[in-house]
Amino acid sequence: MFRFRVLKTAFIAAGLAVGIGVGGMAHAANDYPDNTITFIVPFGAGSATDTLGRLVAEELSKELDNPVVVQNRAGAGGNIGAAQVAEAKPDGYTLLMTAASTASINHHLFDNLQYDPIEDFAPITNVAKTANVLVATPSLEVDNVADLIDLSKNERLTFASSGSGGSMHLSGEMFKAMSGGDLRHVAYNGSGEALADLLPGRVQLMFCNVPVCLPHINSGKLNALAVTTSERSSLLPDVPTIDEAGLEGYEVSGWFGLFAPADTDPEIVELLNEKVTGILSSEEIAEKLQAQGATPDPLTTEEFAAFVQAESDKWGKVIEEANITLGK
Repeated sequence: MFRFRVLKTAFIAAGLAVGIGVGGMAHAANDYPDNTITFIVPFGAGSATDTLGRLVAEELSKELDNPVVVQNRAGAGGNIGAAQVAEAKPDGYTLLMTAASTASINHHLFDNLQYDPIEDFAPITNVAKTANVLVATPSLEVDNVADLIDLSKNERLTFASSGSGGSMHLSGEMFKAMSGGDLRHVAYNGSGEALADLLPGRVQLMFCNVPVCLPHINSGKLNALAVTTSERSSLLPDVPTIDEAGLEGYEVSGWFGLFAPADTDPEIVELLNEKVTGILSSEEIAEKLQAQGATPDPLTTEEFAAFVQAESDKWGKVIEEANITLGK
């Protein structure tokens, strides 16, 4: 009898504990948000991630009637800020607004990261996609992708990027692998330094972010051969995609998404998804994004999780085949 009473008491206590835990989570979700939400952007002020993050934060503040602020935590290719969010309390008040690099690329490049991009974050939604544009210095005298591929099979060509392991670099490595051409990567410390050598022809090609190179394309200082995305850019409607231009199956998009720490209450994650995807569906916001060369890309949490995994698998293969290593 005594043993039965002890067990009965234990079961009641366990049930109360579970009830309190579930009730506490539900209460937290129902009251959310009642404090300032912080977007950690793991890149500097003025970066594309920062600009997009501030736009979404401003609109989300209105939707939730609650402050949403942006804090920049730049360094180590985005890894410092991402690690901070991975270690944050999973209560929905510290979120990560980041680019593809920290979410699907860096763990293939760096050893000993302080976070796992798949295990340590709860995907909320993608915010936007951007295109890179393959540009050539006029002295190269190629007008289309087919001619460029033919030329690259007969002589070594050089392509610039804003840094090893970024989307500009990996766009070129994928192009090289799929075309069979001889392309040598030249890494610079930022787009400005890369353009300083590209414009006078010291390097010949660049897979450039559209807004960065658009003024030089419009002035005739660079030739736009194709864009890397599956659809044409609204800023360069007459420029074909690389797939259209003959390299079938080629597709590279820069993208920027919103994440919460793993174990964040699913109700909070879904609320944030609902609010942010609603913001991105606004025609006014779409126009603001398109003016910056970005396209809104609202996804469900499930769609975004699958997309992040697919991007990780794709870039892992490219990085392995190209034998790219950083911080190894």
